[in-house]
Order: sequence, then C-alpha cells, then structure tokens
Amino acid sequence: MAARMSELCPENTSAVVSGMSTSPGGPRKQLGATGCLWPSEPIILGPGESARQLVLRKIQELTTAGRQDPFMVADLDVLAARHQTFLQALPQVQPFYAAKCNSSPWVLSILAALGTGFSCASQGELEKVLGLGIDPSRIIFANPCKAISHIQYAARHGVQLLTFDSEEELAKVAQHHPGARLVLRIQTRNSQNTFPLNAKFGAQLEACAHLLQAARELGLAVVGATFHVGNDCQTPQSYRQAIADCHGVFEMGRTVGHSMSLLDLGGGFPVTEGSEANFEEMARVINAARAQYFPEGTGVQVIAEPGRFYAESVCTAAVNIIAKKASLEPGGHRKMAYYLNEGCYGAFRIFHREPVPRIPIVVKELPSEPRLFPCTLYGPTCDSFDKLPLEEFQLPELDVGDWLIFPDMGAYKTSMSSTFNGFPIITVYDAMGPQLRSLLKTAP
Repeated sequence: MAARMSELCPENTSAVVSGMSTSPGGPRKQLGATGCLWPSEPIILGPGESARQLVLRKIQELTTAGRQDPFMVADLDVLAARHQTFLQALPQVQPFYAAKCNSSPWVLSILAALGTGFSCASQGELEKVLGLGIDPSRIIFANPCKAISHIQYAARHGVQLLTFDSEEELAKVAQHHPGARLVLRIQTRNSQNTFPLNAKFGAQLEACAHLLQAARELGLAVVGATFHVGNDCQTPQSYRQAIADCHGVFEMGRTVGHSMSLLDLGGGFPVTEGSEANFEEMARVINAARAQYFPEGTGVQVIAEPGRFYAESVCTAAVNIIAKKASLEPGGHRKMAYYLNEGCYGAFRIFHREPVPRIPIVVKELPSEPRLFPCTLYGPTCDSFDKLPLEEFQLPELDVGDWLIFPDMGAYKTSMSSTFNGFPIITVYDAMGPQLRSLLKTAP
C-alpha cells in the first residue's frame, strides 16, 4: 500500500489542501494518512476544472504509471450544492444526513461544517459522527431495532433521540437508556418506491395508541413520530398521507401525556435521472402538509433524513477492462463479454437493486459511427453472479486496458463494498473548490 501511495502522490503538492479539520485530528487523522497527501487530503480543483476532467487526468496518470486500479472521484462541491438545494426547497426542515449512505470522513466533515444533523443506525456510525466533534443533540439513532450494547453506547455518549416501533424495543430502552427521547416510527401507506421498507420497520397505526401508552407506563418520553416512504419515492402524496398520519399519532401521544414536539420525515427523496421536477413537487406537497398539520408557532421541530439525495451525484467511478471474450451467436453475430476490475462485490453491489440499468461512458477515441456489439459486463471475482444486471446492451468493440466511467456513484457504492476474493475496496479521491476549502478552514 505504501508503494501504491507513493506512485499516486503528485509531484506538486502545493495544490493539495493540508491541515483542514472540523475537529481536532480531523479527517486526515481518521484516514490514517502517512507523509503523502494523496489521496488522504482533498484535491483542490483549479479554476474552471471539473470533477470529470479530474477523472480523465487520473486515468492518464494511472495509465502512464502502468496501473489500472479502479477509483472514484468525489466532487464535494456537488455535496454542498445538494445541501443548498434541499434547504431552498424545504426551508422549514432540518436535514439529518443518513450516515449509512456514504460515511466518508470528508463527506461527514463537510456536512458537519454546513450544519446538518446526522442519522445513525449503529454504534459504528455513532462513533464516526461523534468522532468529528458533533454534539449528540445533532444525532438521531434512527434504527428501530437496536442491539442492547448499541443502546448502552448511545446512553453513555448523550445521544438521546432514538426511534422505536415495538413494545419489545421499549423494554430494552427502559432498562438501558431510560433518559432517551423516543420517536415512534410508523408504517407508510400506498407508496411507490424503489426499495420498500414497510415489511421490516414501522408500527401500524392501529398499534400506535398501545405503544404510546406502554411507553408512558414504563416512564419513557415519546417526543415525536417518524416514517420512511421508501428509497427514491415517486409519489409525492405518500408524504402528505404520512404527515397526516403522524399528526394523528401526535394527538394519541398528547392524550396519554407525552409532549410531542418532533416530526421526522425520514428519507426517500427522489434521485433518479430527471427527478428534479419530482423533488420540487414533493417539496411543495411536504411544505403544504406541514403548514396544514404542523404550522409554525406550534413548537414542532421538523427534520428529515436525506442520504441518497445528498450523495448519489457526488461520485464518479472509473474502471478498467482487464479481460475480454468474443463469442459467435446464432446467425454469426459476435457478442462481447468484458471483465472489469470492479464488480458486484465492490462499488456495483447495489446495482442489482436499482430500477434503471447503468450504461457506462467509454473513455476512448471512437469513429463517429462505431459498429456496436451486444455485450455483458462482469466483475473480477470468480463468482458467476458477479456481473452487472443489464443482461445485454450495445457498445463498440473495446480492448483490454480501456476505461469506462460510471457517473452518480456516491450513494451506497463504497459503504456496501467488500474485499471478496481479495480485491480491495475502491480508492476514492476527494476533490473540492477553493470556496469549500475556505469554509472548512474557518468552521468551528
């Protein structure tokens, strides 16, 4: 690894940020940087330089060095822009970023500097966020089914906001974190989304009154309600119905003596290509429902847990063709199989769960109208299921050593990666512009 780092370290490090931190030690300490600032420290993009240009530059550097390692470039300016988009569309909603989506130290540090809260699902995620110096009041432990040791960790470190959806979870919290401020997660109804979550989490509305009474009898404080419409929700009215249902839960809670003051909209904000209009419509529906059921002046804080919405468009992946096979189909037609150095045990792991297949961008000079061939893309492992889900699509004939680019790879791609068959987790090069650099240098 040390040899690889030295090969990738640029000769001119004056363009690389050093010493940036939002807390003592900062992300560089967490990344375990050695003397080399590449890739542990972010790359500062020059005037007019885009992340795509940086990807192409890195491909050239690796090719010149005789290396074909897969990598990603994370454009952290895009992350900051997504934050502003969210705030502009939902000005009365405080984002608590879902750390599970992309827990890169620089992603978390930038969002901390921008003032977001954080949604964590485990002790490991709590440790990462608290390690940045984030105040526990800016964290919600948003896993309704937690290990006892994780509940105890939250109690020891002052994380008070916890979600629940069952009487059994209440019993664990009463024993191990009686001072918690609880948020009841409910099931959503009639939601069209990519990844439905109702089967695993959420209490049915008919059970909420009993759960609220049970919490009261255990001496626990329930302070609000939450839901999750499912990832990449395509039906704005799902939010309106869920907000109305939460209003009913608030009334139930107040009836039995709880001080209900927190509405958590969860995640699920659309990020698929062309979904900007969907998000704007969703924001209008949310704002109208919030004004109707939880108007300003009632003392109700509204938060949300965006993850994919923030992170998806941040990263671009570059992968190399390491092997190739051609075969003849009936009728004499050629079909190509390309083997990539990244696959479904790595950054492409979540591809099988996505509704729209990913078509890569070819990094190669091609004729204006190249001949196209049906092809299949495989990952590098010895598992025959390690292939991209698109069964067959058209690409020009490529060669071993050629590069492919996949945009929109920031959400769940590295966080779900493994080292199966001994293939390392993909390297990520973080990049930002001078303005974001200045923000981080002045952040408390």
